[in-house]
Amino acid sequence: MEERLRHLFRQYAANTCSRKELEEFFTYINRSEFEPQLRQLIKKVYQELKDDAAFSTYVNENGRLVLTETEQTLLKKPAPAKRSIRPVSYWLAAASIVVLIGLFWGFQNRGQKKENALQIASLTKKTTDRSESKFLLLEDGTKVWLNAASSLEFPDRFDPKKREVFLSGEAFFDVSHADKIPFIIHTGDIATTVLGTAFNIKAYPGQKNITVAVSRGKVKVSRKDGWETTLTMGQLVKVQENIKTIVEKNIPVIEVAAWQQGDMVFDDESFEEIIADLKRTYNANIEVKDNEMLKQKISTSFRKDIGIEQALQVLCKLTDSEFKLVNDVYLIQ
Repeated sequence: MEERLRHLFRQYAANTCSRKELEEFFTYINRSEFEPQLRQLIKKVYQELKDDAAFSTYVNENGRLVLTETEQTLLKKPAPAKRSIRPVSYWLAAASIVVLIGLFWGFQNRGQKKENALQIASLTKKTTDRSESKFLLLEDGTKVWLNAASSLEFPDRFDPKKREVFLSGEAFFDVSHADKIPFIIHTGDIATTVLGTAFNIKAYPGQKNITVAVSRGKVKVSRKDGWETTLTMGQLVKVQENIKTIVEKNIPVIEVAAWQQGDMVFDDESFEEIIADLKRTYNANIEVKDNEMLKQKISTSFRKDIGIEQALQVLCKLTDSEFKLVNDVYLIQ
């Protein structure tokens, strides 16, 4: 990873990042906010390269890229009519923010002016593998953190009357507020609608419940059969498609998207759902021999960085079971 970071820093400094490289670069930057080891690695690589490259940024104590005063001044100057657009150019100047996550925004929108006549662009699909997470910045400024083994489909340009995306898996959304332009996340028969707020949705294929939890603002969750509810800060709902059983409860706001902070928190979850999370998080093969064990409800929490084997030790103690590794498969019995 260290060599890869060096390459991405050099590409960024030379303004030659491809779209894929720029997205990868800022995925690392955003992950570093919650992963101390990665944060230290980013700072180390930056310190090694800063004297050899013309960086217009610096890395602060939190491992974040910050725009320097010199570059902010440059951004205020009118641009020549035909110059190539640097990724940081316009959005940062308009928004007056210094964190260079605006790079990604500017890069995505480069060359889009000629498409102004289009009402809605084609859908883009972003995915994550098992044990991978990814940060996305949508066209309207909405921030999305995509958890492992998930996908999000969204238009390059939103409809002027509503903003719609399609989620499979888990994601935390920080929706950019827009009066009278609702933001709608579709997960099967469930729709989650907001104007501007922050919340988490978990809706993996094969998962019994779709879970929505709110950390800020207000969210409406509805189903095609007419059922709906409204959630506010610190509230969570678990709902199944076409099933009447619905669970609503209050939770600490810090637990709304605990996975973002590197925590795994389970509150009265079935052993089956927890094992499914471990498979995605650690990219591990796990088999449970006892079907009755899969139905057990468990409440526990631990840091993701303890690793798969320590995580399994915690769960096995709670279920009075044990595990062993056979041909790269963890067998629990």
